[in-house]
Amino acid sequence: MNEQHYLTPLFEPRSVAIVGASERELALGNILVRNMLEAGFKGKLFAVNPKYESVLGVPCYKSVEDIPQRLDLAVITTKADRVPAIVDACGRAGTKSVIVLPSGFSDSGPRGRMLEKNTYENARRHRIRLLGPNCLGVLRPELGLNASFADGGAIKGSIGLISQSGALCSAILDWARPNNVGFSSVVSLGTSVDIDFGEVLEYMVSDSRTESIFLYVEGIKDARRFVSALRAAARVKPVLLIKVGRHPAGSQAALLHSGAMVGEDAVFDAALRRAGVIRLYNMGQLFAAANALFSHFRPRGNRLAVITNGGGPGVMAADRAADLRIPMAQLTDATVAKLNEVLPANWSHCNPIDIIGDADPDRYAKTLDIVLSDENVEGVLTILTPQAMARPTEVAERIVEIERSADKPVFTCWMGEQQVREGRKRFEAAGIPTFRTPEPAVELFGHISAYYRNQKLLVQTPSSLSSDLNPPSVESARLVIETALSERRKNLNEMESKALLAAFRIPIAQTVVARSATEAMVLAEELGLPVAMKIDSPSITHKAELGGVRLNLRGLAAVRSAYQEILEEVKKKRPDAIINGVAIEPMVIKPYGRELMVGAFRDPVFGPVITFGEGGAHVEIQKDRAVALPPLNNYLVKDLIKSTRISTLLGEYRNMPPINMESLEFVLLRISEMVCELPWIREMDINPLIVDEHGAVAVDARIVVDNIAPTADRYDHMAIHPYPSHLITRISMPEGEITVRPIKPEDAELEVEFVRKLSPETKYLRFMNTMRELPPAMVARLTQIDYDREMAFVATIEEEGVEVEIGVARYAVNPDGETCEFAIVVAEDWQHRGLARRLMGVLIETARNRGLHAMTGIFLSNNDRMLKFVQSLGFVLTNDPEDNTIKHGALMLQG
Repeated sequence: MNEQHYLTPLFEPRSVAIVGASERELALGNILVRNMLEAGFKGKLFAVNPKYESVLGVPCYKSVEDIPQRLDLAVITTKADRVPAIVDACGRAGTKSVIVLPSGFSDSGPRGRMLEKNTYENARRHRIRLLGPNCLGVLRPELGLNASFADGGAIKGSIGLISQSGALCSAILDWARPNNVGFSSVVSLGTSVDIDFGEVLEYMVSDSRTESIFLYVEGIKDARRFVSALRAAARVKPVLLIKVGRHPAGSQAALLHSGAMVGEDAVFDAALRRAGVIRLYNMGQLFAAANALFSHFRPRGNRLAVITNGGGPGVMAADRAADLRIPMAQLTDATVAKLNEVLPANWSHCNPIDIIGDADPDRYAKTLDIVLSDENVEGVLTILTPQAMARPTEVAERIVEIERSADKPVFTCWMGEQQVREGRKRFEAAGIPTFRTPEPAVELFGHISAYYRNQKLLVQTPSSLSSDLNPPSVESARLVIETALSERRKNLNEMESKALLAAFRIPIAQTVVARSATEAMVLAEELGLPVAMKIDSPSITHKAELGGVRLNLRGLAAVRSAYQEILEEVKKKRPDAIINGVAIEPMVIKPYGRELMVGAFRDPVFGPVITFGEGGAHVEIQKDRAVALPPLNNYLVKDLIKSTRISTLLGEYRNMPPINMESLEFVLLRISEMVCELPWIREMDINPLIVDEHGAVAVDARIVVDNIAPTADRYDHMAIHPYPSHLITRISMPEGEITVRPIKPEDAELEVEFVRKLSPETKYLRFMNTMRELPPAMVARLTQIDYDREMAFVATIEEEGVEVEIGVARYAVNPDGETCEFAIVVAEDWQHRGLARRLMGVLIETARNRGLHAMTGIFLSNNDRMLKFVQSLGFVLTNDPEDNTIKHGALMLQG
């Protein structure tokens, strides 16, 4: 059974009322009724306005409460001050969803904010889902739904568009119609007081009409839900996104417009990559990508081949590919040999493939055929410049013919205007993306192919803590932080900062603090000369700038002098600074060491972020920094390192041996663990982290902490939930030991094999159909979960050294955030042995610990065994009021 999504009344309404409908032309209520009629709405349409008996032939009522049936959707077009009362009336009438189109709410000052608050509270009290206010509305072309004031509607298609800007929706729709680009849905969010990106994305994931999703984002309110929904969507459909507010001025404008927080752009970019999403940067790129996806342009990888009749355009394409890190395909020897047979001797003999200016249609066709058959090629850009021998229209016709049977994307760039115009028309008619210049063509290929590349990042599900033989001492790190906070300090001193690093097994340069010149000499002698000395002050971040650092001190006299000099110089420049003393540590001398910077900070939108780049005194000038969202694993750490310029200097070069890369990766993994397990950390810098061929050592460290309120979930502070390894349990049964653990993406084959072996009856009782195999999209949805709004436990045993799944139980949190719905299935051989009860015990306890109030389930009325089982667990059963083949069960988890 395909369960109906809770937003179905909004996006697939069977009954709609336009509140504020009007006969007055150009009035918002008039435009809405006209748009619904012109779109050919297939359900029942009503108008609401006490002034009329009908509007444009649609029956009109004084109030929504007078309409003789319950409404799925009411669209409010009146002035803002009337909206709270109308929403209240909708609630009394049993309306399920409401769209509020007008502005005049939080965008217009204190009175508007109060109206918005009252509107939301009325909707929440009546369990109405609300879209807006200050939005364009919703379009669903296939259903004849145009509940918007967009001029002209939309063509039916497969692209789902979600935008915080109604004006941008209008512009895209105006472009799409003449370009024959269609949409499954167009959703304008407006201020998003209730329904936001996350929920609309979740709906589009389950919507069979939507094949790809476009988003226009100004800011995010709920980062966890947003990232979770993006990841869920990108697992099964290409998701492309434009984000504005990339710079401070734009961020401020976006905040004023949408009321959402913007956050640092580099962090947003890291979140998108981790979510498997393609980022676009301007409307031209969006239009090109929309055209390509609508034409089913589907790269399988990102290795590009370029065919051109002019060297210059080929170089332009290759340069843009290099900018975007798109690899130019390396032609196989067999391909080069075949090209030698059909091309002039002076062809380029490499990629870009310059087939020379006198290339005719036959030469283009033969070259394209050969290049498409090369296993190293994953996409082909064909460029034509209108030279004397070229016949642009005929070449276009031959390419269209070849592209029909090609299993790789082909796209074109016909440069010029008059002579190539007809060729471009041939491509457009055939649905082949075509461009006027090479650069945007390469950008398109990069953007669409990025979806497939980012899938590798998407499926990474690291644990918060590695299964290392030398695990970190989380408890001792927490004690250091609690001690500082109890003393009302947020800046940890260097010794405390390094104590945290040491607790997570990060190698440190041992530090001690001297409070007199004599003590400094004694400590220096104990540590062993030479030493480094630094001011120890919670007030000072950049010690060297204030004269608070001395390095490579080789004698005790030098240590004594340095102590006095540091204090005098710092007091002179910062007389207000609190000074604890001078920190002393062994001078780390690594002739082949590279100075790196590793750190973390708390982004206001996405929570903890890990940073990596070049270190040393000039870190702020170099600005060589890459960022990633934790949790990290080895794959993600390698990706983070490769994203920096300094990464090219970590291997062997000149007389320098390569660094011990494993030790650097180890430090980054440990930093990831720190920010996962220590939510108090607000800022952290290790600069420098010196890494050479032997290992890594943290020379200087600075950590800032904050008080935080405890939450039900230990990882609430993170945008991406780690793999919850702490929930792995082992249970003993007469048949042997069974592992019960959270599911992970790598379990895809395990899950497929498990379902394959289920009997038709068990499949029907679990999935309510008798499918033989799980479709790939369903496998992804079942195994790639976010662990925050859903949880799945698999029970496994070992058979001849191979892990075998014998049962699975899962829940998904409902939209109210307080209840969840569960499902369970156990392999035939393991039924009636108590495994289901043990699995449900683990699932119920996890839901209870997450603070959920109730667990619900839906069962077939004739599934007697399941009904008795859930009743024995304490579930209360009720009949479905609309379907007598269904029963509902509920179990209270709290109180």
